[in-house]
Amino acid sequence: MLCNVADSGNTGAVCRAMKNMGLSGLRLANPEPLIIENICSRAVNSLDIWENARIYDNLAAAIADCAIVIGTTRRRGNKRKNISMAPRALAGWLAERQGPAAIVFGNERTGLSEEQLNLCNIASHIPVSDDQPSLNLSHAVQIYAYEFFLAMEKQKMVKGEWTAISQNEINGKVSQITEALQRAGFYKKPGREAQERFFRDLIARAGLSKSEAEYFKEIIVKAAMVSSRETTIL
Repeated sequence: MLCNVADSGNTGAVCRAMKNMGLSGLRLANPEPLIIENICSRAVNSLDIWENARIYDNLAAAIADCAIVIGTTRRRGNKRKNISMAPRALAGWLAERQGPAAIVFGNERTGLSEEQLNLCNIASHIPVSDDQPSLNLSHAVQIYAYEFFLAMEKQKMVKGEWTAISQNEINGKVSQITEALQRAGFYKKPGREAQERFFRDLIARAGLSKSEAEYFKEIIVKAAMVSSRETTIL
């Protein structure tokens, strides 16, 4: 939600940042006059976000139907929120809550006023260097949108992307490996249980991806099959 937004280009860039991360519900509270052409030039392939945006006279009206409202600010004070969450912590917290939530970004020059922040239930901030603590509005939106995207599990897998393997999956691979070794006559003496523990811990500590663990399993299973055939021929 953009409160008192002034820059048309920023508004278009916000639309693009939102669509990049699968967000669509843009609201504007009391925006300054905006130039549609400038919005369109920055909302690359994301103009539908702007076209479906809802505009309100004030922040109170814009958040009336929201279950939780988060105000973004880096400033502290007696009349401002004492507790603030960084984007990653906020995203994880919101992922476990029900009902519509709004995250409010203030005017590019002045941010959220004390009165506007008081309408919010919690504050959030982006940790930045003291050398340059001010962020462009669309950049700030992109950071939050990215963290929400990850926390809400909306992301799609990219070909070749590393995917962690669970303990259940590790146990399944290890069972297939040791079963193949068993058939090849590898365990003529007790030792399979100890080796299963070894393989399980080895795969887990190595941090293998799902595809790597499957490949590792296939190598050993095939090697066991070849060994078994050679033993039979001999």
